[in-house]
Amino acid sequence: MKYKLLARIALALSMARWRQTMVAAVGVAFSITMFITLLGFMNGLNDMLDGLILNRTPHIKLYNELKPSPAQPVQLAAGYKGYYHFIRSVKPYGRRLEIYNVDPIMNSIEKDDRVLGLAPKISAQVFYNVGAIDVTGVINGVDVEAENKLFFFSTYVTAGNYIDLKNIPNSIILGKSAADKMLAKIGDVVQVTTARGDRQQLKVVGYFQSGIADVDKINSYTSISTAQKLLGEPRTYITDIQVKLKDMSLAPAMAKEYRARYEVDAEDIQTANAQFETGSSVRSIISYAVGITLLIVAGFGIYNILNMMIYEKMDSIAILKATGFSGRDVKRIFIMIAISIGVIGVSFGLVFGFLASSFIDQIPFETAALPSINTYPVNYNIKFYIIGAAFGIFTTYLAGYLPSRKASKVDPVVIIRGK
Repeated sequence: MKYKLLARIALALSMARWRQTMVAAVGVAFSITMFITLLGFMNGLNDMLDGLILNRTPHIKLYNELKPSPAQPVQLAAGYKGYYHFIRSVKPYGRRLEIYNVDPIMNSIEKDDRVLGLAPKISAQVFYNVGAIDVTGVINGVDVEAENKLFFFSTYVTAGNYIDLKNIPNSIILGKSAADKMLAKIGDVVQVTTARGDRQQLKVVGYFQSGIADVDKINSYTSISTAQKLLGEPRTYITDIQVKLKDMSLAPAMAKEYRARYEVDAEDIQTANAQFETGSSVRSIISYAVGITLLIVAGFGIYNILNMMIYEKMDSIAILKATGFSGRDVKRIFIMIAISIGVIGVSFGLVFGFLASSFIDQIPFETAALPSINTYPVNYNIKFYIIGAAFGIFTTYLAGYLPSRKASKVDPVVIIRGK
């Protein structure tokens, strides 16, 4: 019964200055709206960029890197043991690019509970023969189904069907920029020359666009069997094993583990894309900082309005205390006013934030580099709404707490005597 009475008094005080109350609620609603819209848009942008880079990058890549031998012959000679060795112009030793014992390694990795899946790959330097001109390129032989499952290959194939690489022998999917340079249409046959001078004619069955023009100028995709045939290598020839993990944060430690266990080079995604991940983190921090700043500014607005209300309602506060209301009751009244402003502002802010995000999601965003994206990206993660609502209520509570303490300490005798 007592709380109902306090709530009625809080409502009466709010309605007595309804314009200021409405301005405070609008300030909170605007802040929440901008907080959700900004976070949704910035995280949608991060997700889009992640899709271009991180989703196309294995969490761990196993390969053999060409590098000089760590131990030179002179260092192994017994006659020169204990000497200082000064060796210049050391060249890489004759290490093959293929991964040795690839089938046992792949079987072992697939049994690892931390692994989501793996996709073998063959990378080879080639020349696209365009008339009398040779254009430098890279052919990636992939397991088509595994590549699509783990790295969403089909979303980057803008013309043709990605599965044709598996179903049509001696087929190739060209980067769109490379296809434009060669004037190659779907159904045409292009001639490819390997670094050893072997030539092969491949049928164009599609185009792909990664969103990075320099990559699309040189890259193309074939099936693993076609790449092995092109290079004149056996079925066991694999240059890269791409591993996708259930938890990406395990990649650095697991890369070291695999490097030692399988005696191959291993690169984790954090090392390969350190600068990109830093950019995404900075954009997210900026978004949160701007949104929280807006909420704090709205909190100061509520604080000022309640302060003015207390000064104008000194008589009412004195009467309340003179008729038996305690200082704690008066504090509760003004905190109720602040919380009600926060709840109303947050409720409208959540709705308007969702509507604003939906509006941005419908704005056309068309670029030749990203044919799979038609509108501006927006992330509708529920945590943004929860964070916005919680911080909005907390901010308005703090904005009402300090003025309510002042109101609770009003001495009714001093006020009445002054009158």
